[in-house]
Amino acid sequence: MVLLWMLVCSGLTEAIEPISTSIAVGMAAALTGFLASYPNILYYFHECCRPEWISFNKTVTATVAVGGIGAWTLGTIYKYFQESCSSKWIAFNSTGLEVDLESKLFGQHIASRIISKAVNGFMNNDNPKKPLVLSLHGWTGTGKNFVSKMIAENLYKEGMHSSFVHVFTSELHFPHASHIETYKSQLQQWIKGNVTNCGQSMFIFDEMDKMHPGLIDSIKPYLDYYDKLDGVSYRKAIFIFLSNAGGESIIQTALDFWKAGRDREEIELSDLETALSLSVFNNKKSGLWHTSLIDKNLVDFFVPFLPLEYKHVVQCAMAEMDARDIEADASIADQVARDILYFPKSERVFSVTGCKTIISKLDYYV
Repeated sequence: MVLLWMLVCSGLTEAIEPISTSIAVGMAAALTGFLASYPNILYYFHECCRPEWISFNKTVTATVAVGGIGAWTLGTIYKYFQESCSSKWIAFNSTGLEVDLESKLFGQHIASRIISKAVNGFMNNDNPKKPLVLSLHGWTGTGKNFVSKMIAENLYKEGMHSSFVHVFTSELHFPHASHIETYKSQLQQWIKGNVTNCGQSMFIFDEMDKMHPGLIDSIKPYLDYYDKLDGVSYRKAIFIFLSNAGGESIIQTALDFWKAGRDREEIELSDLETALSLSVFNNKKSGLWHTSLIDKNLVDFFVPFLPLEYKHVVQCAMAEMDARDIEADASIADQVARDILYFPKSERVFSVTGCKTIISKLDYYV
């Protein structure tokens, strides 16, 4: 074809001398015949909309050079930034938890001691026999949610924002008593699915005192001493129950110690545990009422949170000012404490609020 074009251009016929015209015509004819025999040969040299030029190669791994370190697969980069159930994203910081309990949790010597012992013991056991199950009890604002957050932040890199930390609130997730059977099925599926995805998942059940009795029993098999259930191991998961139930017995014990002139730091778990577990088990309005979790001793620790005293309220205010990089002012902390305490000055024994309320009120003073 090229030669034919050259032949019809008079200006070029001279440029191809000394090749004779007859020879050129012969070559052109031969080339034309070749192209007629292979009509698709042009597609091999000129890009066009054909499979030879457009096809998806599933076996080729795309790579990207990152910071001169080398070539990383896109899958590796995705895993690097996307949270996964690995030691990069899940690593227990024992020292961090100890520091947080010591410096941020006020007036809770029993809870601090139990949480430290329970979590450290569980996390340092490579082959636990069952999941860790904690039941935290006490007045609103005494630190139950706060401690749950501490545990999460010292275990998961993303803390409470981790995709492996799951929070259930009774009034939000299980509002209707008539749907309890549906809730049971959904709860079982949710826990099984998430533990299948990551064995080191954490489940926090808030407002257990408002949960419909019998609902929590649906997850009993997952808390028991099983190696695996349907091929899934739950032994490295953590379950935390938060409840106001039992708060009255805790307050009464603290009040008895105060009336007897004894220091609250003298209160031991043994002074509270039996009365606490019984009051929770027998409370018909509690989600743990006659639950098999207690009956079968599947709750590892009942953790009592004592009511805060005036000095603890002041400590909360001082700590929050420090966290905000505000110069800690004892007079402001004292004013906050005086304004939010329930009892009149002459009877100022316990606070009916906690650090969470103190933190929210502090904005009015600084």
